[in-house]
Amino acid sequence: MVNLKALAISTFFFVSSLAASSNDWRSRSIYQLVTDRFALTDGSGPACSTGDRVYCGGTYQGIIHHLDYIQNMGFDAIWISPVVSSFEGPSAYGEAYHGYWPQDLYSLNTHFGTGQDLKALADALHKRNMYLMVDVVVNHLVSKASPPTFSSFNPLNEASDFHTKCLITDYNNQTEVEQCWLGDDNLPLVDVNTENDEIVKTYYDWIKTLVGNYSVDGIRIDTVKHVRKDFWPGFASSSGVYTIGEVLHNETSYVADYTNVLDAVLDYPTWFPLVAGFQTQFGNLSDLSRVITASQGAYKNGLFGTGSFLENHDQPRFPSLSNDTARLKNAISFPFIHDGIPIVYYGQEQGYTGGPDPANREALWFSGYAQDKDLVQHIKTMNAARKAAIAANSRFLSVPMTFPLASETTLAVSKPPMLALFTNAGVSGTASWNLAKSGFNGNTRLIDVLSCTVVTTNSDGSLVANTTDGLPQIYLPVSALPSSSNICTGKLGTGNSASGITTSSLMVVGLATFAWLLMEIGL
Repeated sequence: MVNLKALAISTFFFVSSLAASSNDWRSRSIYQLVTDRFALTDGSGPACSTGDRVYCGGTYQGIIHHLDYIQNMGFDAIWISPVVSSFEGPSAYGEAYHGYWPQDLYSLNTHFGTGQDLKALADALHKRNMYLMVDVVVNHLVSKASPPTFSSFNPLNEASDFHTKCLITDYNNQTEVEQCWLGDDNLPLVDVNTENDEIVKTYYDWIKTLVGNYSVDGIRIDTVKHVRKDFWPGFASSSGVYTIGEVLHNETSYVADYTNVLDAVLDYPTWFPLVAGFQTQFGNLSDLSRVITASQGAYKNGLFGTGSFLENHDQPRFPSLSNDTARLKNAISFPFIHDGIPIVYYGQEQGYTGGPDPANREALWFSGYAQDKDLVQHIKTMNAARKAAIAANSRFLSVPMTFPLASETTLAVSKPPMLALFTNAGVSGTASWNLAKSGFNGNTRLIDVLSCTVVTTNSDGSLVANTTDGLPQIYLPVSALPSSSNICTGKLGTGNSASGITTSSLMVVGLATFAWLLMEIGL
């Protein structure tokens, strides 16, 4: 078992991490995976029932063997499960395969591999100019026993190192949220006393050592709202890298406070209306624009640097809520035009349909890591389009998105040089977008990167678009596509349609032409 504390003491401390800042991360896109469920070292594909809640064998070496799969989709960062050792054996809720039940901060979870394996993963990523994000848990240590066996914990092994037991019953009471315990009597998540100065120093030293020893480029922090806010600035500073926190709450005003103590948060306030808006044809997409506009004003740095996502390990997969492929493609595309960093949860690209935890933690090896799936190609195109937008206009990463149109059924998002048109109409639905201001100059040739349809804006920059298949339309200027881009390769035409391969259509009618038509028919 690797001992992090001994390693830090016995070896010359050298930070080989890229020490990536929030600004460094802005241009990245993240592939989140559950280490135990992604890939085995030997490439085998054993049985893995999510309902059993046991280790299935995924490892760091398994990830290394499949980095081509991740990188080929356009991702340049991965987010892996917590790496420290958890308790061993079964519990009322299965084994700690996910990593969120830590027991010993100074040892690694050997189910995933050795310390050398984790270093090898970081090295392999860095050789590809990819970043490593590691999940960490500060709020609690976990014991299978109730009352907990404090002696099983390391380095905190006294009752006084933890808050007195009280289970959270009132989430409107912030003191209770921070100082009472998650879990239950079957599996108590023993709440760390982060008001104790010595314990605070222990955690600050620990995260510095973890990041330095394993060349970590960023950390995602679990259960952030369950620890007092003034603990986090020192923790983030000690890490020396980009920090993004999980604050599971739907209110922008509540989440905004945490952007003052960490680099960023996962954008949960946007996630709620994102799912609700696209889940059925009766969703309200204007709620999405309203929440985003509020967040842009409330968060310390706006939405820049936040994590934008549709799925993760804590929430049901979107296809378990809606089987409409058009609405799925709309929802899965949205994070790529969001001001923050797009995060895709492993299995989304394969169309996995697992519901709530544990069903949403399927083994990826059952997919065969197929790269010809429709959603794999869709995500690959969205990553490429975002990279092209950044290359064409660096302000893409610093200018907030706006909403030229927002209704219950349609949404237009402008983030030059990208324009995204969304609808919840579904595969059999129709929708239209009438934009007096498209965000582009007049007579600009645009290409929908998903259908490869080419259109031209009116002389005044206006645009009218229609769809009969409910699919999103993601536009970039033709001039923004680099010669090396694989977007719509060989499909660029010279007219208003490059390929005719989609049932979606975009109608551009200039105001002068429209007036001439009215005169011609005597109106």
